[in-house]
Amino acid sequence: MIAISVVDEQTIPTVLRAAAARFGDHPAYVEGGTSLSYTDLLDRVRRTAAGFRDRGLEPGGRVVVWGPNSIDWVVAALATSYAGGVLVPVNSRYTGTEVAALVDRTHAVLVVVADGFLGRTQVADLRAASPLSSVREVVDLAHLHTVEADPDDTLDRLAESVAADDVADILFTSGTTGQPKGAMSAHRQSIGVARAWAELGGVRRDDRYLVVNPFFHSFGYKIGILVGLLTGATLYPMATFDLDETMRLIEDERITVLPGAPTIYQSLLADPGREQRDLSSLRLAVTGAAVVPVVLIERMRAAAPEGLGVDQVVTAFGMTEAVVVTMAREGDPADLVASTCGRAIPGMETRILEPGEDGSGELLVRGEFVMLGYLDDPEATAEAIDEDGWLHTGDVGVLDVAGNLRITDRLKDMYISGGFNVYPAEVEQSLMRLDGLADVAVVGVPDERMGEVGKAFVVRADSPAGESLTADDVIAFAREHLANFKVPRQVEFTGALPRNLSGKVLKKDLR
Repeated sequence: MIAISVVDEQTIPTVLRAAAARFGDHPAYVEGGTSLSYTDLLDRVRRTAAGFRDRGLEPGGRVVVWGPNSIDWVVAALATSYAGGVLVPVNSRYTGTEVAALVDRTHAVLVVVADGFLGRTQVADLRAASPLSSVREVVDLAHLHTVEADPDDTLDRLAESVAADDVADILFTSGTTGQPKGAMSAHRQSIGVARAWAELGGVRRDDRYLVVNPFFHSFGYKIGILVGLLTGATLYPMATFDLDETMRLIEDERITVLPGAPTIYQSLLADPGREQRDLSSLRLAVTGAAVVPVVLIERMRAAAPEGLGVDQVVTAFGMTEAVVVTMAREGDPADLVASTCGRAIPGMETRILEPGEDGSGELLVRGEFVMLGYLDDPEATAEAIDEDGWLHTGDVGVLDVAGNLRITDRLKDMYISGGFNVYPAEVEQSLMRLDGLADVAVVGVPDERMGEVGKAFVVRADSPAGESLTADDVIAFAREHLANFKVPRQVEFTGALPRNLSGKVLKKDLR
């Protein structure tokens, strides 16, 4: 295989082929007793891509991948790109109804599913929720090998014809209306942001990277899978976060890189079994997605047994529409790392819209990694990105003289639970279908472990169903219809919700 220059590495298929040429037999993935080299990864991806093509995937076609972190997830995602398709990752904890809606909206040709994950019946639930009229086949991730076909020159020409400006992926994020919006990114953007993050973090070939962040999220996918391809690091995918297994892997596999939400590190630090584990191999941790206490950063950096002894701890700010915007740098003091999200990464810029006396205002971001736009929604795109290319984030922030960003509030009602964005409007719309419930408002409230959790303020209906409605009923209904991280953990009954003259719920009063 001919060498490919970094300048030419602007698409996922090109980066994959370059990784195989550059890193060869070096392990790309380790999962349980399975180790897959970069050469073998390319071979499996090509065979799976040939199978996808045989099943009707054409350039520009969409493939939904619904499952937890695994080598098979990676192969399915990269095969989609290699065949010229567009990857649509969906949350592994979504219900069949939620996933079916996204399959129909994207007109997906193939759906790749981890059937049976968490003891559920994903394929049956999916088919019960929709006729899936656009779908040629639903493929079980556990049987992905049965999809493989012999690759040929036509397939490789397809991979070579993928352009840097072609849409690589559509990642869905909810808006304040509760309607999910599909943020589209080009190949050059997904590759570019991964390269910038890898360079700032100093990720290298000899790193062993434990990927707790889910692949369906931009962080696990772009800052996990794509960073691995660019650097040659060995990735260890974790399907679900398990504290004992995390510590075992760090100790046994000498893990060096562990990004994650603050809850990951808080759980590690709080576990009494940590003192019996050797976690000294950790050298890089990147966190964010919530307010990070200064003491957490200090303890992450502190030597064992008081801390984790991580050499480099940095924070970052990003969103589905831009992935990574700002990032702290090596050598930044602990209080700066904890109280700010760092400075704009190369290729991105930030500014505050109409700052007040304290310097705060809505955060605007602009640059190479801002999404192309929302799928089939020009109005929402125009509302989010102004004529000068500034993305209006909906977050309130302050920039110091060095450009370090501090998020102070949210214009939107979104809160972050365990590293996942939760949009109350979506939860409220679902709960309003519950018999006996007349009105509801959901807000995020502080939680020591999850950062924030949902609290539902419920007004009972004036009916027999309303009179008998309990907090357990509300939570059970939410669990049936929503992903687990969206389910409110607290319920408070009230006679009426506080509203302004225009009828809008005064959520500040509820908080």
